[in-house]
Amino acid sequence: MSAILEARAITKIYRMGEVDVHALRGVDASLYESEFMVLLGASGSGKSTLLNIMGGLDVPTMGRVFYGDMELTDADEDELTEFRRQSVGFVFQFYNLIPSLTARENVALVTEIADDPLEPAEALDLVGLGERLDHFPAQLSGGEQQRVAIARAVAKRPAVLLCDEPTGALDFKTGILVLEVIARVNRELGTTTAVITHNAPIASIADRVITLADGQVHSEVHNESKAQPEELRW
Repeated sequence: MSAILEARAITKIYRMGEVDVHALRGVDASLYESEFMVLLGASGSGKSTLLNIMGGLDVPTMGRVFYGDMELTDADEDELTEFRRQSVGFVFQFYNLIPSLTARENVALVTEIADDPLEPAEALDLVGLGERLDHFPAQLSGGEQQRVAIARAVAKRPAVLLCDEPTGALDFKTGILVLEVIARVNRELGTTTAVITHNAPIASIADRVITLADGQVHSEVHNESKAQPEELRW
């Protein structure tokens, strides 16, 4: 498989007063077409920093990032904005829905600026919310709000879906439902998917698992057989 998104020798240093904090220390990581990858590690291991850099939300102190033939680390702000708008969907721990808009309207915010989007109703049906189109966030559970956020992220048909602790604010049963939706998007749309988590059991549903520790790649494992989300326990 060819890498669709590739980070090479990524170092990220934050200046905190008089102290340099090394969030990443020469990390190599790739995402391959249509795969489901889990980025595993404890809090502070550098997971979110790496995902933000690969998604064009942050820039490395040193190193290079490629999206196909495009070098993101050479891109200007307009090019990065276009990359984020057209090629990447983001899902975060907190849903970031607009309270005054319905589920359909929250998804439509993205479809209105995409070149070849899903219809908002189609995206919401994909995540199992076809009957909740006209509900406002306050009328939805936490898991339903997260599924709206996933529908919003995938409605523009991104090549890559990046999920940062998507179950972190949810209880176990609701988290399983959200993981089932993410796995379905990966399977049915072929969207290259990366999920950040500190929760080790989630790694078993991935094609490949990269574990970070202290800003470095600790291990990389290919799962010969994948578990289904409903089989998980934590």
